[in-house]
Amino acid sequence: MWMITGGAGFIGAHVVRAMTEGGQKVVVYDDLSTGSRDRVPAGVPLVVGSVLDGSRLEAALREHGVTGVVHIAAKKQVGESVERPLYYYRENVTGLQTLLEAMQTAGVDRMVFSSSAAVYGMPDVDLVTEETDCRPMSPYGETKLVGEWLINAAARAYGIRSASLRYFNVAGAATPEMSDSGVFNLIPMVFERLEAGEAPRIFGDDYATPDGTCVRDYIHVEDIASAHLAAAVRLEEAPAGTALTVNIGRGEGSSVREMVDRILKITGKQDVAPVVTERRPGDPARVVASADRARTELGWSARFGLDDMIDSAWQGWRHRHG
Repeated sequence: MWMITGGAGFIGAHVVRAMTEGGQKVVVYDDLSTGSRDRVPAGVPLVVGSVLDGSRLEAALREHGVTGVVHIAAKKQVGESVERPLYYYRENVTGLQTLLEAMQTAGVDRMVFSSSAAVYGMPDVDLVTEETDCRPMSPYGETKLVGEWLINAAARAYGIRSASLRYFNVAGAATPEMSDSGVFNLIPMVFERLEAGEAPRIFGDDYATPDGTCVRDYIHVEDIASAHLAAAVRLEEAPAGTALTVNIGRGEGSSVREMVDRILKITGKQDVAPVVTERRPGDPARVVASADRARTELGWSARFGLDDMIDSAWQGWRHRHG
Protein backbone atom coordinates (compact mmCIF):
# COMPACT_ATOMS: atom_id res chain seq x y z
CA MET A 1 0.00 0.00 0.00
CA TRP A 2 1.34 3.40 -1.03
CA MET A 3 0.26 6.62 0.62
CA ILE A 4 0.22 9.56 -1.79
CA THR A 5 0.48 12.89 -0.02
CA GLY A 6 -1.09 15.66 -2.08
CA GLY A 7 -3.00 13.01 -4.02
CA ALA A 8 -6.04 15.27 -4.42
CA GLY A 9 -4.05 17.88 -6.34
CA PHE A 10 -3.28 18.28 -10.05
CA ILE A 11 -0.13 16.15 -10.26
CA GLY A 12 -1.10 13.95 -7.31
CA ALA A 13 -4.39 12.90 -8.88
CA HIS A 14 -2.56 11.81 -12.02
CA VAL A 15 -0.14 9.78 -9.89
CA VAL A 16 -3.07 8.13 -8.10
CA ARG A 17 -4.54 7.21 -11.47
CA ALA A 18 -1.26 5.82 -12.84
CA MET A 19 -0.49 3.79 -9.73
CA THR A 20 -3.96 2.27 -9.40
CA GLU A 21 -4.00 1.39 -13.10
CA GLY A 22 -0.55 -0.12 -12.54
CA GLY A 23 -1.92 -2.49 -9.92
CA GLN A 24 -0.80 -0.62 -6.81
CA LYS A 25 -3.08 -0.07 -3.83
CA VAL A 26 -3.07 3.55 -2.68
CA VAL A 27 -4.44 5.84 0.00
CA VAL A 28 -4.51 9.63 -0.43
CA TYR A 29 -3.37 12.00 2.33
CA ASP A 30 -4.19 15.64 1.58
CA ASP A 31 -5.08 18.80 3.53
CA LEU A 32 -7.34 19.92 0.63
CA SER A 33 -5.84 23.43 0.73
CA THR A 34 -5.42 23.30 -3.04
CA GLY A 35 -6.60 19.77 -3.79
CA SER A 36 -10.18 18.60 -4.25
CA ARG A 37 -12.10 15.56 -3.03
CA ASP A 38 -13.50 15.27 -6.55
CA ARG A 39 -10.06 14.28 -7.81
CA VAL A 40 -9.88 11.19 -5.59
CA PRO A 41 -11.37 8.16 -7.40
CA ALA A 42 -14.12 6.09 -5.85
CA GLY A 43 -12.66 3.27 -3.81
CA VAL A 44 -9.45 5.13 -2.93
CA PRO A 45 -9.39 6.11 0.77
CA LEU A 46 -8.84 9.80 1.55
CA VAL A 47 -7.32 10.96 4.83
CA VAL A 48 -7.68 14.71 5.33
CA GLY A 49 -4.68 16.04 7.24
CA SER A 50 -1.57 18.20 7.21
CA VAL A 51 1.94 16.90 6.73
CA LEU A 52 2.79 18.97 9.81
CA ASP A 53 0.54 16.69 11.92
CA GLY A 54 2.85 13.84 12.90
CA SER A 55 0.32 11.91 14.97
CA ARG A 56 -2.26 11.96 12.16
CA LEU A 57 0.38 10.87 9.64
CA GLU A 58 1.51 8.00 11.84
CA ALA A 59 -2.08 6.89 12.47
CA ALA A 60 -2.83 6.93 8.72
CA LEU A 61 0.31 4.93 7.93
CA ARG A 62 -0.59 2.27 10.49
CA GLU A 63 -4.32 2.14 9.80
CA HIS A 64 -3.88 1.55 6.08
CA GLY A 65 -0.87 -0.77 6.32
CA VAL A 66 1.26 1.63 4.28
CA THR A 67 4.62 0.29 3.08
CA GLY A 68 5.71 3.27 0.95
CA VAL A 69 5.01 6.98 0.53
CA VAL A 70 4.86 9.11 -2.61
CA HIS A 71 5.38 12.61 -1.23
CA ILE A 72 3.89 15.24 -3.53
CA ALA A 73 2.24 17.58 -1.00
CA ALA A 74 4.09 20.92 -1.07
CA LYS A 75 3.75 24.61 -1.71
CA LYS A 76 5.10 25.28 -5.17
CA GLN A 77 4.74 28.87 -6.36
CA VAL A 78 8.16 30.43 -6.94
CA GLY A 79 7.02 34.03 -6.56
CA GLU A 80 5.08 33.33 -3.39
CA SER A 81 8.10 31.53 -1.93
CA VAL A 82 10.16 34.72 -2.32
CA GLU A 83 7.50 36.68 -0.42
CA ARG A 84 6.86 34.00 2.22
CA PRO A 85 10.07 31.99 2.72
CA LEU A 86 9.33 30.94 6.30
CA TYR A 87 5.96 29.54 5.23
CA TYR A 88 7.59 27.57 2.41
CA TYR A 89 10.33 26.16 4.62
CA ARG A 90 7.76 25.13 7.24
CA GLU A 91 5.40 23.45 4.77
CA ASN A 92 8.00 21.87 2.51
CA VAL A 93 10.93 21.10 4.83
CA THR A 94 9.40 20.77 8.29
CA GLY A 95 6.48 18.91 6.70
CA LEU A 96 8.88 16.44 5.09
CA GLN A 97 10.81 16.02 8.35
CA THR A 98 7.54 15.30 10.18
CA LEU A 99 6.57 12.76 7.53
CA LEU A 100 9.94 10.98 7.71
CA GLU A 101 9.65 10.80 11.49
CA ALA A 102 6.18 9.26 11.20
CA MET A 103 7.47 6.79 8.61
CA GLN A 104 10.34 5.78 10.86
CA THR A 105 8.03 5.26 13.83
CA ALA A 106 5.55 3.25 11.73
CA GLY A 107 8.27 1.19 10.03
CA VAL A 108 7.71 2.53 6.50
CA ASP A 109 10.95 2.49 4.51
CA ARG A 110 10.19 3.55 0.91
CA MET A 111 9.70 7.07 -0.42
CA VAL A 112 9.26 8.59 -3.87
CA PHE A 113 9.84 12.34 -3.52
CA SER A 114 8.41 14.99 -5.81
CA SER A 115 11.39 17.26 -6.42
CA SER A 116 11.89 19.86 -9.15
CA ALA A 117 14.25 21.18 -11.80
CA ALA A 118 14.11 24.38 -9.72
CA VAL A 119 16.96 22.88 -7.68
CA TYR A 120 19.31 23.65 -10.59
CA GLY A 121 18.68 27.39 -10.88
CA MET A 122 20.27 28.79 -14.06
CA PRO A 123 22.58 26.04 -15.30
CA ASP A 124 24.79 27.11 -18.21
CA VAL A 125 24.82 23.70 -19.89
CA ASP A 126 23.28 22.17 -23.00
CA LEU A 127 21.70 19.28 -21.11
CA VAL A 128 21.11 19.25 -17.36
CA THR A 129 22.29 15.99 -15.81
CA GLU A 130 21.77 14.89 -12.23
CA GLU A 131 25.40 15.89 -11.57
CA THR A 132 24.89 19.48 -12.71
CA ASP A 133 25.56 21.92 -9.86
CA CYS A 134 22.44 22.81 -7.89
CA ARG A 135 22.10 26.55 -7.32
CA PRO A 136 18.40 27.22 -6.69
CA MET A 137 17.23 30.80 -7.20
CA SER A 138 14.15 30.80 -4.98
CA PRO A 139 13.12 29.57 -1.54
CA TYR A 140 10.88 27.06 -3.35
CA GLY A 141 13.87 25.56 -5.15
CA GLU A 142 15.87 25.63 -1.93
CA THR A 143 13.20 23.67 -0.07
CA LYS A 144 13.21 20.97 -2.74
CA LEU A 145 17.00 20.66 -2.58
CA VAL A 146 17.00 20.59 1.22
CA GLY A 147 14.27 17.95 1.00
CA GLU A 148 16.53 15.77 -1.13
CA TRP A 149 19.37 16.20 1.38
CA LEU A 150 17.06 15.27 4.23
CA ILE A 151 15.82 12.14 2.48
CA ASN A 152 19.35 11.08 1.53
CA ALA A 153 20.48 11.53 5.14
CA ALA A 154 17.57 9.37 6.29
CA ALA A 155 18.50 6.75 3.71
CA ARG A 156 22.04 6.59 5.09
CA ALA A 157 21.00 6.59 8.76
CA TYR A 158 17.84 4.47 8.73
CA GLY A 159 17.99 2.46 5.51
CA ILE A 160 15.08 4.24 3.80
CA ARG A 161 14.88 3.44 0.09
CA SER A 162 14.15 6.59 -1.89
CA ALA A 163 13.88 8.15 -5.33
CA SER A 164 13.84 11.94 -5.78
CA LEU A 165 12.27 12.88 -9.10
CA ARG A 166 13.34 16.26 -10.47
CA TYR A 167 10.70 17.11 -13.01
CA PHE A 168 10.79 19.84 -15.56
CA ASN A 169 7.94 21.92 -17.08
CA VAL A 170 4.71 20.01 -16.46
CA ALA A 171 1.78 20.42 -18.87
CA GLY A 172 -1.34 18.72 -20.15
CA ALA A 173 -3.99 16.55 -18.49
CA ALA A 174 -5.27 12.98 -18.71
CA THR A 175 -8.87 14.20 -18.91
CA PRO A 176 -10.43 17.68 -18.99
CA GLU A 177 -11.70 17.15 -15.43
CA MET A 178 -8.17 16.49 -14.19
CA SER A 179 -6.63 19.62 -15.72
CA ASP A 180 -4.69 22.16 -13.70
CA SER A 181 -6.81 24.99 -12.33
CA GLY A 182 -3.81 27.31 -11.84
CA VAL A 183 -2.48 29.89 -14.29
CA PHE A 184 1.22 29.87 -13.47
CA ASN A 185 2.86 28.28 -16.52
CA LEU A 186 3.26 29.24 -20.17
CA ILE A 187 0.39 27.26 -21.70
CA PRO A 188 -2.44 28.42 -19.40
CA MET A 189 -0.99 31.94 -19.40
CA VAL A 190 -1.41 32.03 -23.18
CA PHE A 191 -4.94 30.61 -22.89
CA GLU A 192 -5.85 33.32 -20.38
CA ARG A 193 -4.61 36.10 -22.66
CA LEU A 194 -6.44 34.69 -25.66
CA GLU A 195 -9.68 34.39 -23.73
CA ALA A 196 -9.37 38.02 -22.67
CA GLY A 197 -8.91 39.06 -26.31
CA GLU A 198 -5.28 39.98 -25.72
CA ALA A 199 -2.11 38.93 -27.50
CA PRO A 200 0.06 36.36 -25.70
CA ARG A 201 3.33 37.69 -24.32
CA ILE A 202 6.85 36.49 -24.94
CA PHE A 203 9.26 37.67 -22.27
CA GLY A 204 12.39 38.57 -24.22
CA ASP A 205 13.57 37.50 -27.67
CA ASP A 206 17.26 38.36 -27.35
CA TYR A 207 18.53 35.23 -25.61
CA ALA A 208 21.40 33.20 -27.04
CA THR A 209 19.04 30.59 -28.50
CA PRO A 210 18.09 29.76 -32.11
CA ASP A 211 15.05 32.10 -32.17
CA GLY A 212 16.05 34.36 -29.28
CA THR A 213 13.42 33.06 -26.84
CA CYS A 214 13.90 30.83 -23.81
CA VAL A 215 14.14 27.08 -24.35
CA ARG A 216 12.53 24.64 -21.94
CA ASP A 217 11.86 20.92 -21.56
CA TYR A 218 8.08 20.34 -21.40
CA ILE A 219 6.73 17.07 -19.99
CA HIS A 220 3.17 15.74 -20.01
CA VAL A 221 1.67 15.21 -16.56
CA GLU A 222 0.74 11.64 -17.54
CA ASP A 223 4.43 11.00 -18.15
CA ILE A 224 5.22 12.51 -14.76
CA ALA A 225 2.68 10.14 -13.22
CA SER A 226 4.06 7.05 -14.95
CA ALA A 227 7.54 7.99 -13.71
CA HIS A 228 6.28 7.85 -10.12
CA LEU A 229 4.88 4.39 -10.74
CA ALA A 230 8.19 3.27 -12.27
CA ALA A 231 10.08 4.65 -9.26
CA ALA A 232 7.73 2.93 -6.81
CA VAL A 233 8.21 -0.41 -8.57
CA ARG A 234 11.98 0.12 -8.69
CA LEU A 235 12.15 0.67 -4.92
CA GLU A 236 10.23 -2.51 -4.13
CA GLU A 237 13.31 -4.64 -4.78
CA ALA A 238 15.97 -2.02 -4.03
CA PRO A 239 18.41 -2.62 -1.16
CA ALA A 240 18.16 -0.64 2.06
CA GLY A 241 19.71 2.81 1.80
CA THR A 242 19.07 3.20 -1.93
CA ALA A 243 18.85 6.92 -2.73
CA LEU A 244 18.16 7.68 -6.40
CA THR A 245 18.03 11.16 -7.92
CA VAL A 246 16.46 11.23 -11.38
CA ASN A 247 15.52 13.94 -13.90
CA ILE A 248 12.06 13.51 -15.38
CA GLY A 249 11.92 15.26 -18.74
CA ARG A 250 11.75 14.53 -22.44
CA GLY A 251 15.34 15.51 -23.11
CA GLU A 252 14.14 17.86 -25.86
CA GLY A 253 14.11 21.64 -25.78
CA SER A 254 11.28 23.78 -27.16
CA SER A 255 11.42 27.55 -27.39
CA VAL A 256 8.76 29.85 -26.03
CA ARG A 257 8.03 31.15 -29.52
CA GLU A 258 7.63 27.61 -30.85
CA MET A 259 5.25 26.80 -28.00
CA VAL A 260 3.19 29.95 -28.52
CA ASP A 261 2.92 29.26 -32.26
CA ARG A 262 1.74 25.71 -31.54
CA ILE A 263 -0.80 26.95 -29.00
CA LEU A 264 -2.18 29.50 -31.48
CA LYS A 265 -2.55 26.79 -34.12
CA ILE A 266 -4.28 24.30 -31.82
CA THR A 267 -6.66 26.92 -30.44
CA GLY A 268 -7.47 28.21 -33.92
CA LYS A 269 -5.98 31.65 -33.21
CA GLN A 270 -3.25 31.73 -35.87
CA ASP A 271 -4.21 35.29 -36.77
CA VAL A 272 -3.12 36.55 -33.34
CA ALA A 273 0.46 37.86 -33.21
CA PRO A 274 2.28 37.49 -29.89
CA VAL A 275 3.92 40.57 -28.41
CA VAL A 276 7.48 40.63 -27.14
CA THR A 277 8.06 42.32 -23.80
CA GLU A 278 11.11 42.73 -21.57
CA ARG A 279 12.83 39.71 -20.10
CA ARG A 280 11.66 38.48 -16.72
CA PRO A 281 14.39 38.64 -14.08
CA GLY A 282 16.05 35.30 -13.46
CA ASP A 283 14.86 33.47 -16.57
CA PRO A 284 17.71 31.26 -17.85
CA ALA A 285 18.11 30.98 -21.61
CA ARG A 286 17.93 27.18 -21.74
CA VAL A 287 16.99 24.43 -19.28
CA VAL A 288 16.64 20.99 -20.85
CA ALA A 289 16.93 17.66 -19.04
CA SER A 290 19.19 14.77 -19.77
CA ALA A 291 16.77 11.84 -19.60
CA ASP A 292 19.39 9.08 -19.69
CA ARG A 293 19.28 8.13 -16.01
CA ALA A 294 15.49 7.77 -16.05
CA ARG A 295 15.84 5.19 -18.81
CA THR A 296 18.64 3.23 -17.16
CA GLU A 297 17.46 3.39 -13.52
CA LEU A 298 13.69 3.33 -13.94
CA GLY A 299 13.21 1.85 -17.40
CA TRP A 300 11.11 4.93 -18.10
CA SER A 301 10.86 7.43 -20.94
CA ALA A 302 8.28 10.02 -21.95
CA ARG A 303 5.53 8.97 -24.38
CA PHE A 304 3.67 12.22 -25.07
CA GLY A 305 4.65 15.10 -27.35
CA LEU A 306 4.04 18.85 -27.33
CA ASP A 307 0.76 18.74 -29.26
CA ASP A 308 -0.60 16.16 -26.80
CA MET A 309 0.22 18.49 -23.92
CA ILE A 310 -1.25 21.61 -25.53
CA ASP A 311 -4.40 19.93 -26.87
CA SER A 312 -5.23 18.21 -23.56
CA ALA A 313 -4.53 21.42 -21.63
CA TRP A 314 -6.83 23.33 -24.02
CA GLN A 315 -9.62 20.78 -23.55
CA GLY A 316 -9.18 21.18 -19.80
CA TRP A 317 -9.24 24.97 -20.05
CA ARG A 318 -12.46 24.91 -22.07
CA HIS A 319 -13.98 22.49 -19.54
CA ARG A 320 -13.18 24.83 -16.68
CA HIS A 321 -13.99 28.12 -18.37
CA GLY A 322 -16.85 27.18 -20.66
